[in-house]
Amino acid sequence: MQPILDFLGNYWWLAFPLFGVLASAGSAWERGARRRHKRRLEVLHAKAELKAAQAAARGKPVAAASLPPVTGETITQSVNDAVSAGMGGLGSAARETQTTQLERLFATHDSVTARWLEYELDVAKMIAFPAMSDGRQPLTAAYLRAKRIADGLRPASAKARLTSEELAEYRNAVADFEVAFDVAERDARRLRDSSFTEVERKRLDTAKQLLTVAIDEAATPAERQLAYRRVREELDGLISISDEAIEVLEKKVMLEIAPLASQTAPAEPASGGAAPAEPEPEPIPVKRPSTIPPPKTPPWPVPSRGTGDAPGRVVHPKPHHPGR
Repeated sequence: MQPILDFLGNYWWLAFPLFGVLASAGSAWERGARRRHKRRLEVLHAKAELKAAQAAARGKPVAAASLPPVTGETITQSVNDAVSAGMGGLGSAARETQTTQLERLFATHDSVTARWLEYELDVAKMIAFPAMSDGRQPLTAAYLRAKRIADGLRPASAKARLTSEELAEYRNAVADFEVAFDVAERDARRLRDSSFTEVERKRLDTAKQLLTVAIDEAATPAERQLAYRRVREELDGLISISDEAIEVLEKKVMLEIAPLASQTAPAEPASGGAAPAEPEPEPIPVKRPSTIPPPKTPPWPVPSRGTGDAPGRVVHPKPHHPGR
């Protein structure tokens, strides 16, 4: 042990050059690792670009999020791969890919909008989840802002020519739009009517029951109209109902009368000819005094009734002979 300590004490200065050698070796290894990682990313991107071009040629969309970042070297490599695989015309394939991406984004955009309209046009859902129609809720307001941004960035059609920056901006807007709606919907289903007072919750329950009567086929038209007016009165000051929602509700209330009217309406003929006239109901016979005079009693034979004869016996006069 002592010889080792003596060596380190005499040649301690050798630690500095050894440290420099080790540092340079570590730097060289790190640079090599970075180059290997960069080449690996370029290969992955080239394969993804080739796969996207082949899928676009077959008319199948490819998720843009699965592609690595684009660089000049990877673009050159993807062009070489496409040429070697016989996939010439990379520009047209890229345009087809953009079209399919826009069609997919349009479908997502329209789907979220349709889900939102269910809360905006259905009064029953408004009563059950009032936070979805309340712009004062922070999450609902965030969703409405995201919707306005996505609507403003939406191209006129799927065949519109957009730059990569415009396409990426619209893609991000649709993603924010979808996420904001999901978050607002979950929060509205969690809150329900908890933000209202006890009296206001009772009014909401009453409106929900009256709404069931207003669209009930078994109720009379007068009952449905009365229930509809009561619903409007109970919701006044609690929930802001749009004109479109009121119009949809009025149509539902009025459509319940159609089945009753169709039952009394005459059936149309199967052929294109004129409908046959329905037979008129027979009039109820009414007894009227007869205008025919009663028959006269024949003059002969005249029935007579005597004291000793039987009632109704006909008596013929005997001939009279003089001298008898």
